[in-house]
Amino acid sequence: MTPETVLDIGREALYLTMLLAGPLLLSALVVGLLIGVFQAATQIQEMTLSFIPKLAALVFALLIAGPWMLRLLMEFSTRLFISIPGMIG
Repeated sequence: MTPETVLDIGREALYLTMLLAGPLLLSALVVGLLIGVFQAATQIQEMTLSFIPKLAALVFALLIAGPWMLRLLMEFSTRLFISIPGMIG
């Protein structure tokens, strides 16, 4: 296995990580910003107010994007396992 192969696999893994984390992080960011604006407008400074909406948004995003995320992860894993014999020999 050459160093270029290791770097390619690492680059693909990092790219896949960004793709998988993106929908969840973006949904939490949007809900957090909306809750922050609401708290600023109403002057309600409760720290736990944003927890439940963020959790609900994460669950909703996972339900919507979950099959796509799982398919990406399975394709990457399958490609990696199939390429193992070529890397060793």
